[in-house]
Amino acid sequence: MPVEFLGIAATHDGSETTPRSGAAFDKQYTLRLARAHEEHGWDRVLFAYGSGSPDPAPAAAFIASRLDTLQILLAHRPNVSYPTFAAKTFATLDRISEGRLTVHFITGGNDHEQGREGDTLTKDQRYARTREYIGIVKKIWTTHEPFDHEGEHYRFHDFVSDVFPVQQPRPGVSFGGSSPAAYEAGGAEADIYCLWGEPLARTAEQIEAVKAAAKAAGRSDIPRIQVAFRPIIAPTEELAWEKAHRTVGAIRARQGQGLVRHHRSGAVRAATPQNTGSQRLVAIAEAGERYDRALWTPTAAATGGAGNSNALVGTPETVAQALLDYYDLGVDILSARGYDLLDDAIDFGRYVIPIVREEVAERDAEREAKRAADPAAHGPQALAAVHA
Repeated sequence: MPVEFLGIAATHDGSETTPRSGAAFDKQYTLRLARAHEEHGWDRVLFAYGSGSPDPAPAAAFIASRLDTLQILLAHRPNVSYPTFAAKTFATLDRISEGRLTVHFITGGNDHEQGREGDTLTKDQRYARTREYIGIVKKIWTTHEPFDHEGEHYRFHDFVSDVFPVQQPRPGVSFGGSSPAAYEAGGAEADIYCLWGEPLARTAEQIEAVKAAAKAAGRSDIPRIQVAFRPIIAPTEELAWEKAHRTVGAIRARQGQGLVRHHRSGAVRAATPQNTGSQRLVAIAEAGERYDRALWTPTAAATGGAGNSNALVGTPETVAQALLDYYDLGVDILSARGYDLLDDAIDFGRYVIPIVREEVAERDAEREAKRAADPAAHGPQALAAVHA
């Protein structure tokens, strides 16, 4: 199956290791970073959402109007706008990008962060709202006649949009989370299900949970699986591990100086994070530093499991093989973000992506050859079993 690579569309050059050098929205840096992804083999970039961060939708429109092939993953929290408004925004952005939009719906796992913008619902209520919200947006994208909606969280009458997406029948829907409520909502509604990088065995368990949720929702298909990492690469293993330890030192130094404000997860790093995904990352880090071929947890431990924070450490070859291990589990969207956003995006694109793509092409060719030689043994059911 094809493999895709997702990077980050940051609006400034700051990270967990480095303070930003300019404004929160640095237009030229945003374009430079996005262009680096487009020119170095990445498929799409994520425009993330934070309560105090620049609005990702106009930032994404800015990039879409200036680049030709890079796809956009736009993060959106349902609490910040009514679904009728949001559906029109997304459709307009899909028009601007000529059909390159996917929307990532964020339920919100931190009460403090949600409360910054007036969201007072409980976590379970937020999941119910998100599921209703996604259903409304999908219907607006695909319905050309006025309709009414009477739901638990939203009510409106006689609505029809006059702007529709380029993509038919609609843009893709992305969703993430590691709790039973997340699996249930995402299994029912998502085209892409997003996970944070965990050890292979735990990732396999999560994939099975997503599949089971999709089946329970009555789907005949399953969401594509995306997994996110923080790659730390260097020409040799020794240099890569030296770089990894410097990176953790820099994260801890900024945390210790109180210089990091987590717009996406809370004002300060909590000792016990509220969301299940972060709790899982913390537990994995407490159980060990190194897993499988290259997974390293101190980066997650240093941030309290904040977001995508587990690293893959090694040479480009080692990191590529580690990513292929996840591909073999059924992961076909690989999300990666370094700590020096621009240079790391270029290096990963130059040295890691080509190895993974070549290996995937070889595996797919071998699988196709076997299927052609023995169609009965390598039909659709057998192929699905390979990635089960």
